[in-house]
Amino acid sequence: MLEKLESLENRYLELEALLSDPAVIGQQSVWREHSRELASLSEIMEPYRRYKKVTSDLKDAAELLKESRDSEMVNFLKEEMGKLNKEKEALEKKLKELLIPKDPMDEKNVFIEIRAGTGGEEAALFAADLLKMYTQYAEQRGWKIEIVDAHPTDIGGFKEVIVGVAGKGAYSRLKYESGVHRVQRIPETESGGRIHTSAATVAVLPEVEEVEVEINPQDLRIDTFCSTGPGGQSVNTTQSAVRITHLPTGIVVSCQDEKSQLKNKEKAMRVLRSRLMDKYLAEQAAEMAETRRAQVGSGDRSERIRTYNFPQNRVTDHRISLTLHKLDQVLAGDLDEIIEQLIASARAEQLRATGTK
Repeated sequence: MLEKLESLENRYLELEALLSDPAVIGQQSVWREHSRELASLSEIMEPYRRYKKVTSDLKDAAELLKESRDSEMVNFLKEEMGKLNKEKEALEKKLKELLIPKDPMDEKNVFIEIRAGTGGEEAALFAADLLKMYTQYAEQRGWKIEIVDAHPTDIGGFKEVIVGVAGKGAYSRLKYESGVHRVQRIPETESGGRIHTSAATVAVLPEVEEVEVEINPQDLRIDTFCSTGPGGQSVNTTQSAVRITHLPTGIVVSCQDEKSQLKNKEKAMRVLRSRLMDKYLAEQAAEMAETRRAQVGSGDRSERIRTYNFPQNRVTDHRISLTLHKLDQVLAGDLDEIIEQLIASARAEQLRATGTK
């Protein structure tokens, strides 16, 4: 670890010198690239330099302790060394976490795809609850959210809904939401008062730029049709809705939220690029990561990452065995406590996998 940190510090000093070099300043693209790299290294340099200072102070205190014959000074030095050792341990832990390779997608905007699974109308209503939960969470963090495509039901649920979320670090926090979400409650459609179990699937895809995924226009089949609402009735008489099929992969994306055919096509292409990137990344790392199909599952109630139990006001994340008795707050967008613990668990797993000492 220390060798890696020393190497990073040398690179940091090299970048500082380069950014002051007139030859580099004259090349704005190169200067910007070096600036970004310097900024990314700055996060780790402050704790590393503090770590070196604490280590040096500990060494000096140990030398003084060997030479000291004054009992008062000995007690003082032992107390100081105790404080320094605690700080050193905390800094070591932080530095190990900072050395974990960052997901290059973490700062991306995302698309959240929510689909009703097992449970019929109740599953569709739960999909609407999840949409509201993510919408409120995004609003709390100052992110922008937009409906990309939606297929509502007659009683206010969604068979499927896709939303775009734009904001700093959106993917870094929302990527843990992918999977099957299970709900246990008495449905609005149930007259007997029995608790039912239903499910909805959530897939979180990072939005990618056009240059990151190359799409051959000849590989696309683009169909237009009239927008439809609950029950399948026609919403308008113009063919503004767009369906794009990527022929090599069979991926189909539709969008009907906008009144403009051009805008619907632009939105559908954004989703298609993200789905293609997700597919390519999954194929490249098949031995290390699940594919999107495995990640999302079939929507069956037995394949779950989280359970929302209404009678007990309880939410349980099964991946980290976390249970909170504040379901009402979670559904109102209070997701940070769950997400923070998922991030901590992921970091711990990465540390174990990399064998960082």
